[in-house]
Amino acid sequence: MTQASLGPTPSVALRGDNRGDRVTGAPWATRSAILGSRGMAATSHPLASQIAIDILKKGGSAVDAAIAANAALGLMEPTGSGIGGDLFAIVWDPESEKLHGLNGSGRAPVGQTLDQLKAKLGGKKAIPDYGSLAVSTPGAVDGWFMLHEKFGKISMSDILAPTIDYARSGFPVTQVIADQMQQHAEDYPAGLDAGIIEEIDNYRSTYLIDGKAPVEGQIFRNPELADTLEVIGRDGRDAFYKGQIADTIDSYFKRIGGPLGKADFEQHCGNWIEPVSVNYRGFDVWELPPNGQGIAALQMLNILEGFDLASMGHNSADYLHVLTEAKKLAFEDRARFYADPDYYDVSLDALLSEDYAAERRALIDMECALTDVDHGDAKLLEGDTVYLTVADRDGMMVSLIQSNYMGMGSGLVPDGLGFMFQNRGAQFALQEDHPNVYVPRKRPFHTIIPAFLTKNGQPIMSFGVMGAAMQPQGHVQIVVNMLDFGMTVQEAGDAARLHHLGSTEPTWQGRMDEGGTLQLESGITRPVYDELAQRGHRLEITSGPFGGFQAIWRDPCTGVYWGASEMRKDGIAIGY
Repeated sequence: MTQASLGPTPSVALRGDNRGDRVTGAPWATRSAILGSRGMAATSHPLASQIAIDILKKGGSAVDAAIAANAALGLMEPTGSGIGGDLFAIVWDPESEKLHGLNGSGRAPVGQTLDQLKAKLGGKKAIPDYGSLAVSTPGAVDGWFMLHEKFGKISMSDILAPTIDYARSGFPVTQVIADQMQQHAEDYPAGLDAGIIEEIDNYRSTYLIDGKAPVEGQIFRNPELADTLEVIGRDGRDAFYKGQIADTIDSYFKRIGGPLGKADFEQHCGNWIEPVSVNYRGFDVWELPPNGQGIAALQMLNILEGFDLASMGHNSADYLHVLTEAKKLAFEDRARFYADPDYYDVSLDALLSEDYAAERRALIDMECALTDVDHGDAKLLEGDTVYLTVADRDGMMVSLIQSNYMGMGSGLVPDGLGFMFQNRGAQFALQEDHPNVYVPRKRPFHTIIPAFLTKNGQPIMSFGVMGAAMQPQGHVQIVVNMLDFGMTVQEAGDAARLHHLGSTEPTWQGRMDEGGTLQLESGITRPVYDELAQRGHRLEITSGPFGGFQAIWRDPCTGVYWGASEMRKDGIAIGY
């Protein structure tokens, strides 16, 4: 199957089953995909995509280009990423003809117990989203070097050079990122006033210009990040985890009284892991196993395969209803069973089995929305983000996602280093009998998930959708748009989406109440909206969050790459 054969023209694919007045009356549009035969890069920032292409032209591999683009996004889109965060990746290696998975997530501080954490929280039922208690060891830099050691072709100093140059000379801030930075400029002072962030002076000096968040088109510089990346490029991974950067970080946390220290950096290491898959409509859809949430997408697809979605029609009431119900069912398992596999062993075979999918599918009533959902059978108890994708002329394809978690992260910027620490530790549960409970050296539940599609053992598509709990929901909608509704890779990303929120969280704080809320994008028609309301869905028309999609489809017959970067972000796909 070629990409061109997947769908009709955009006007048919996106409107054929959606005629009628839209909720806002606004038309829904798409554009053509980007084509390339020697390489492709799709990121959420145009300059990052261009940097990736430049690295490919210099002889770098897709992995080299992906690292370069990730470094650039940490500078240019600090609202979603940076070297203070974690990284996950799936790489198709044409030499071994297999997928390689990387879990580059960090762990909780080694010197802080659950009882000590609870004492610091003073009775709070959850870890705050900001401040040092939410910080876990950042794994992104280690992830870069693990990827580079296995698949890199050019030096790390050459890979990081473009970002270092932009950090010193400056670049214009794009629209979406400027809006997000403005919001964070309000959030962090509020966190300081509430006593959950120890200090924000370093944030202000690094990310504000004359005391204000940068606006669209304003030139932004980060010379301290340039210095940090220069040290990493010259001295390697150990400079960050054992050398001068680690020493600076250790001193910073001692100064503000935070639990993270040099010992956490010295003990950190990422893991090569095996991706897991389910077959959907003849294609194998691949995700990474926990501590991420990727298998939620696979569980949803398993449930949905029992329905004839194509006959329902794209974004019809029937389709959106069963999609939402499948999400509710999968997310209850997500809240109960997904955790660091080093500390908790859940049976992925059971969760992803056809029998279990049939059992969960039987709970869906086509006429009435589920309001209360429990997780699956107890036998299973056996034991803000950037996404980018790059492909090269040799056939290597990289699906990479990297994040500081909520917002820009914890609000904490180490002295003179130019980056913010993630707040991923806020995803730990505090209940001692929960699989995701906080433990020293444990990895928290993670929302960021790269994805991949293969058919008959050959690479077809690397893809991802940014946005916390939107990610597995987005993955499923992309796959269904293409394989059930015949859309091209660009159309699939631009089509109007849903986002269901209100499921039980992996922190185990509160259960789903009255079925949660179903958020719809403005491309959904009024009759569909009304029908979903009649079935008991609590609805909201909103501008987000609906994620940020990037993808590369590889035509298995011609080898041509089809790149997509959706309209909801500032990004672009560039072919080579």
